Amino acid sequence: MHSVEVDGVHAQSGHGTLPARAPILVALLSSMENGMSFTVRQASIHDLDLVAPLFDAYRQFYGQPADLPLARRFLQERFQHHESLLFLALDAEGEGAGFVQLYPSFSSVSAARTYLLNDLFVTPPARRHGVGATLMHEAMDYARAAGAVRMSLSTAHSNEPAQRLYASLGWIPDRQFREYTIAL
Repeated sequence: MHSVEVDGVHAQSGHGTLPARAPILVALLSSMENGMSFTVRQASIHDLDLVAPLFDAYRQFYGQPADLPLARRFLQERFQHHESLLFLALDAEGEGAGFVQLYPSFSSVSAARTYLLNDLFVTPPARRHGVGATLMHEAMDYARAAGAVRMSLSTAHSNEPAQRLYASLGWIPDRQFREYTIAL
């Protein structure tokens, strides 16, 4: 178990033991899992140089061509318009090790806030060191503190490592609703 104090708030990691924090508080976690040290914090527009290459690599993972200017522009717009929330994992040298991006939404039936966990990416060297799980826990802790009633995500049927991670964290496949999409 690792602990950190940020702005006078003491938090302990241990996945699920972190106290709910005010959403405005930048969360900082420290981990020494499998010999890798990393921190996780909420990203801002000032982190574009760190986040854009990770976002570009994420898009490439899903078959898109490399386009760093597009990645940077897309993220800059999300930050400027407060349309998403992004947590960034940094390795011991301060390099980007991964990120998770949330989009706020609402449930009309529940009449409550929800979040779409749209993007999770961990660099190949940082995989299997707890970075993805820590990012997921931070996203879930944030959504809980913001009063969300649920989070949702989707992943490629072929992305079995991600599916194992999600299942290990308590996420379950939706068996009640079928998802449809249409290209516009």
